[in-house]
Amino acid sequence: MKYLLDSNICIHFFRGKFNIIEKLSKIGIENCAISEITLAELVFGAEKSSNPKKNHKIIQQFISQLTILPIYDAIMTFGKEKARLQSLGKQISDFDLLIGCTSIEYNLVMVTENVNEFERIAKIKIENWVIRD
Repeated sequence: MKYLLDSNICIHFFRGKFNIIEKLSKIGIENCAISEITLAELVFGAEKSSNPKKNHKIIQQFISQLTILPIYDAIMTFGKEKARLQSLGKQISDFDLLIGCTSIEYNLVMVTENVNEFERIAKIKIENWVIRD
């Protein structure tokens, strides 16, 4: 495994946007994972959508192809990073911080379009696969 996909990357994949499908095909979806938190965000998005049943099916098909990482191993890093960011006045959402800390603990590249938020986390490796014109 090499990459941890953020929720926005997964959503772009589901919608067929920004060549994410091609990127995942090229690198191999088996080289990607998502956090339990990302799964929770995707399920929430499906629930509030106009077609929850269809979107839950898309999520199930997607997660059957990759690893879902628990956040447990990232909790110590989360606590330290949250305190550090708070002391600097540069806080980010708890969910994004947990996802980012998971990428650090598993030594994965965080793939996100939300670079501005994630780059505040110390020692994180980030790639943005979304190119907007």
